[in-house]
Amino acid sequence: MTARRLGFFTRLVRTDPAEAAAGVYRQALDQIELAERLGYDTAWVAQHHLDPAEGGLPSPFVFLAHVAARFPRIRVGTAIVTLALEDPIRVAEDAAVLDELSGGRLELGFGAGGSRHAFELFEAADLDRQRLYADKLAKVTAALAGTPLIGDRGLNPPAPGLRDRLWQATFSAAGAARAGRAGDGLLLSKAQPRDPAAPAATLWEIQQPLVDAYLDALPPGVEPRIGASRGVFVADDHAAARALAERGAARFLDQLGRNGGPEVADSVAEVLRDIYFGTPDEVVEQLAADVALRHATDFIVQVHPVDPGHAATLRSIELIATKVAPQLGWRPDERTSS
Repeated sequence: MTARRLGFFTRLVRTDPAEAAAGVYRQALDQIELAERLGYDTAWVAQHHLDPAEGGLPSPFVFLAHVAARFPRIRVGTAIVTLALEDPIRVAEDAAVLDELSGGRLELGFGAGGSRHAFELFEAADLDRQRLYADKLAKVTAALAGTPLIGDRGLNPPAPGLRDRLWQATFSAAGAARAGRAGDGLLLSKAQPRDPAAPAATLWEIQQPLVDAYLDALPPGVEPRIGASRGVFVADDHAAARALAERGAARFLDQLGRNGGPEVADSVAEVLRDIYFGTPDEVVEQLAADVALRHATDFIVQVHPVDPGHAATLRSIELIATKVAPQLGWRPDERTSS
């Protein structure tokens, strides 16, 4: 792994239906606080609507503004905002305000995807998602770049530099090439739809064509930015790691069919096929085989879909920073306090 930055990603999943959202948010803040203390470079969240078992954060800019106010160093990112369901100018305005308040620490990731229920909620189920996304991406990009919106009036507040911190998430080589042509970062998912003709392909075998298409499309002189999200759960004991991983995968499998998303699995083993779990040394060995990670500038870890509970997640965050990532070449920024 050659990633320069280590990121922590949370979907703010509510595994207990009786649990209040406030408790989930407090736990996520505790986890980000630990990540900052351990030197993680970025904290990422995703936008989800309606289903708390899929993700509990419909308003990522609100949450990240709170994160940025509490934690002065760690960068904050969206992975992703479902841009097809948003007003692009309002997204640009919210992002600009957050970037201003955070001192330029926002990483802004977009994607076209989302659950079937979310598109139904916003009366967009019958629309062409890709065309809608492309149109709105062009508008938000122009606004962030300072292009006048009406007459000579542009985005207020302006967002200098934020245009160069855009990321696009995609499952396709065509989408990766689009991100490359724009000079944006490429966000790779922790899971990827399988080609029925190659059901046994590894995650990195599926994603390598995306990486190649992205790098080939980058304009000359533009530095690549590749964020590779991976499901990683590390524990002190192998048996405990496996038991928690299988429990989480079974729970995820139960709700998978309800969200209408791109992830498909028919068994616990299939849910876990792209997840790295075990002791620190075991996870280091697993990650070292992931060829796509060798191109990543940002290695972004999440415990989903294991979601092993708050205490086990905190311990995993610690073991990744102290035992796993250093063996793969990552070092915390020298400005990080001990």
